[in-house]
Amino acid sequence: MLVSEGVLKWTLRFYPPLFFQRIWITRFHKGFRGVEVKIGKSILNKNYHKSIFGGTIYAAADPFHPLLFNNIMSLKGYNVRAWTRSSAIRYHKPAHSNLHFEITINDSEIAICENELKLNGRFRKSYLTEIFDKDNKLCASVINEIYMRDLNYSGNKEAEDQA
Repeated sequence: MLVSEGVLKWTLRFYPPLFFQRIWITRFHKGFRGVEVKIGKSILNKNYHKSIFGGTIYAAADPFHPLLFNNIMSLKGYNVRAWTRSSAIRYHKPAHSNLHFEITINDSEIAICENELKLNGRFRKSYLTEIFDKDNKLCASVINEIYMRDLNYSGNKEAEDQA
């Protein structure tokens, strides 16, 4: 189901797993070419050391690359499903203040994705998300490997099953 950037922003703002972790979507870029996200520090996501719980930081970075690619390709007419296949997170310093990050998807990344979907019916690639504190100091880096499948792909079934 396709919705506008504004509708998705407000829907996700109040989606309980994000809302209760104080993960706030600031805005989606036009055409789902990017997203800006804020993680507010609160009693709901503060750990024993009074910094933001690592699980909150990971949860904030997890869904957005697949969500953006899914919407971009759906707008192009593809019937796709996208998800995070694997992730790795590295904490650089404790998050003692609100955090923020931005993800952007450029035309060449979209072209690569579209080409892979046409050739193989699937797309898989890793993306880095860097998360910063209020002073723009790097607090965490997350690498998400996304996987997308074209549900209408009718190419080589043998090669598809080996993936």
